[in-house]
Amino acid sequence: MRALLTLVALMLASPVTAQGEQQAQALARADAAARLRIEAALDASGFAGVYSVYQGPRRIAGGGVGQPAKGQPGAFTYESVWPWASVTKQVVATLAMQEVDAGRLALDVPANRYLPVLGANAPTLRQLLQHRAGLRNPDDSPKDANGDPAFYTGGETGLGWCLKGRAAAGGQWRYNNCDYIVVGALLERTAKLTLPDLFQQRIAGPLGLAAHFVTPQSATVDETWPGGPDAAERAMLMRYGAAGGLVGTAADMAGFDRALLSGQLLSEPARDAMWAGDPKLGYMALGQWTFSAPLQGCPAPVRIVERRGGIGRFQVRNVIMPDKGIVIALVTNRADYEFGEIWQGRGPSYAILSAAACA
Repeated sequence: MRALLTLVALMLASPVTAQGEQQAQALARADAAARLRIEAALDASGFAGVYSVYQGPRRIAGGGVGQPAKGQPGAFTYESVWPWASVTKQVVATLAMQEVDAGRLALDVPANRYLPVLGANAPTLRQLLQHRAGLRNPDDSPKDANGDPAFYTGGETGLGWCLKGRAAAGGQWRYNNCDYIVVGALLERTAKLTLPDLFQQRIAGPLGLAAHFVTPQSATVDETWPGGPDAAERAMLMRYGAAGGLVGTAADMAGFDRALLSGQLLSEPARDAMWAGDPKLGYMALGQWTFSAPLQGCPAPVRIVERRGGIGRFQVRNVIMPDKGIVIALVTNRADYEFGEIWQGRGPSYAILSAAACA
């Protein structure tokens, strides 16, 4: 009798098991086809750097392409640590929205409620996150001997510089790193933690990421690698702070994206508010841009959350396609590499997204 019951159980289970295996095999085939398309798009574009592509929990593609320095031996590795540049702003916006989620911050009240040094007629948190705060722009600071804005190299820097001579908030956006330096100071005051510690406690630690803010301590011990930031570049990243001071791997970046997409970092209403691109502001959302664009091979426009960055010779593209469950992180140390514009329907970014999302 026991043998008969066992046989019956096996017979009942086998169709389910077979169906599961078929589904797994179909996923594996689809992933392999997507990987080939992505690799072909990268190769055709002349990309040199590191990339990471996930769909849900599955890593579809990733690795290093090309050499860290033109004409020199060696290769990029998946473990290389990169400046995240302005992807840092996407992370800081997420930390700010966690405070909104918890009721400790509000988007549309004057931010001097949380950071009194802002004084009267202060911008709101939303205006800061959308670059509409009317602050001084570090890019306009006096030039150093190399022609670079001294805010990032050796001149006056930080919150005090940003708050001098503030104009009225509102109107159209003007890209400005001071906006996020102010948001970073605001977060430190409300959370009672330094920004590096807040990032470690809220994001890096729970997600198991090695990414971190460059600090005076880490700047001297961060591992160097061919093509990566040297000591002078790491010192500059410290001055960017909340506007561009994170470093980490492409895999770390994809890990952050996946956690954001899965709801680990924000409630759905808070994330939707952060991802609400405003057509009147060029589809700017809070710390990122959100828009829909046609991709080659997809039957309908695809919703895209994009955050790009660039500091010196380093460029970053970080893309989330929420409805596809796909995240893509691309990093290069070629300042002259042209990613193109997704919405124009051409260029490497368009080709790589099409390869990842569309059969």
